[in-house]
Amino acid sequence: MEEHLIAASNRRGDGDPSVEAAFFAVADAFEVYEDALYEAYNEVTPLQVFDDEDDEDEESDVDDDEDLEIVQE
Repeated sequence: MEEHLIAASNRRGDGDPSVEAAFFAVADAFEVYEDALYEAYNEVTPLQVFDDEDDEDEESDVDDDEDLEIVQE
């Protein structure tokens, strides 16, 4: 988490590879922790890691015709 904070605070623009690498390191570590926690204690955290595929699925659920009707009214 500290590495991500340092990378984010020293960001050199959008798409900074050091921020992206730190982000994925935190996400990977979280998944390892979540799996170990579940295996040892049958417990989970209240946190969830979202990836780009989740965002695309949510966007595809939007009914464009319904949105147009709302705008036209």
